[in-house]
Formats: sequence, structure tokens, C-alpha cells
Amino acid sequence: MLAGISVDYLVRLEQGRGPTPSEQVLASLARALRLTDDERAHIFHLAGSNAPRPGFINSIVRPSTQRVLDRMTDLPALVIDAKGDIVAWNPLAAALLGDFSSWPPGQRNVTWQKFLGTSNHRFAFDPDEDERTAIESVASLRGVSARYPDDPGVQRLLAELLAGSPRFVALWNEGRVGERRSSRKTVRHPMVGTITFDCDALHIPETDQQLIVYSTPPSTPDADALALLRTIGLQDMQPTSA
Repeated sequence: MLAGISVDYLVRLEQGRGPTPSEQVLASLARALRLTDDERAHIFHLAGSNAPRPGFINSIVRPSTQRVLDRMTDLPALVIDAKGDIVAWNPLAAALLGDFSSWPPGQRNVTWQKFLGTSNHRFAFDPDEDERTAIESVASLRGVSARYPDDPGVQRLLAELLAGSPRFVALWNEGRVGERRSSRKTVRHPMVGTITFDCDALHIPETDQQLIVYSTPPSTPDADALALLRTIGLQDMQPTSA
């Protein structure tokens, strides 16, 4: 569960029966096992992959960042890498936005989901919010593609978006550049209703990642809905007995 991969796939890896794991899977395993930098480099080497290096996006969550995320038990929070891949999350974020581990790793990206995905149905966008977040996502990816022009993950993501989304193409051709910043977003949850959040994007310079924290002002209907999510939402995330 921590690595976001199935038990069957993990067993096949441990027994040497599975395919060579992707860099995303290796990063997830390193994060779940709380490996040191040297241990992460070793596991990438054993799998025949290159550990993150200068000029390439780092998708490995630092142990200190993971500790912060683990301690955030009353607010939804997640970590995204420079290109927008969701690389770590807490249980409340999964209760709010859905089980990220059920998304294919290549689709576990906020921009991919915005333009090509079906898993973003919980975002209750009004037209203005929808347009704003679309522009922000494209502008951010343009800046990232300039910072990491040789990163294969960026190249793959950009190729899929340009091939699959006319809306993305139109916004991309406008040439905007920007950073992903704090904003307000509205989420439609199937059990607790619509909640409007302040979404703070906290930059982690060492890895060029962001910790995204969803919060609500106290003593508001949104805060009440979030409090309800902490109870029934987390219960819904628990595994059921056979």
C-alpha cells in the first residue's frame, strides 16, 4: 500500500519472476522502505536503472519530507514532483481525492489527469476555476520542460498531452510560462459533499518538489465537511474483510 503497487506484483519482484521495475516503481519502493540516498542509488543500480541525477527530475521523496507528510493527519496533503507526478500522499488525501495507488503510474500526474484523465471527476470546477487551473497546469509544464529538457518523463508526458488533448495544444501554443502556486480549489466528494479548500504549495528546493496541503478556514461549512471526511472518509479507505 505504501508503495502504491499490488501485493501480487511485489511478490513477483521479490521472487524474481516479474518484469524489470520501472523507475517510478523503484522510487515508490525506495520511499516506502525509507531508504537512504546511498541505498536508493544501490537499488536503482541493481535494477539496471539510473538514479535521479542533475538535469533529471527527482521523483524520490526525502525521508524528512515523508516524516512531515506522516504527521499531517488532520489535513489532506500530497507531494508532487516537478512535472506534477503524485509521488506521495497521506490517507486523508486519498479519502478526499480517491485512491491514487489504483491509477496506473504513468497516469498519476495532475496535468495528465486534468486533460486526459477520468479520475479527476471529484474536482467541482466552475468555468472560471476550470480555465484558471488549466492555464496554470500548462504554464507550469512549459517551465518544467525548459528546466529539464532531457528528462524522459517530461518528454513522454508532453508527447501524450500534445497527441491526446486539443485543449492542451491550444493552451500550449499560447506560450505562457509560470510556476505552480497556492490557490483555491473546490472538490465534490461523493459522501460529504462540496468543499472549497485553500491549497498551499510548499516548495522543497532540494528535490524541486511541492508539498500540497488542503485546508479550510475554521468554523465554516467547509471545515465541518472536512471534519466529517476525517471520520467516514478514512473508514471508507480501510480494507474490508472477505
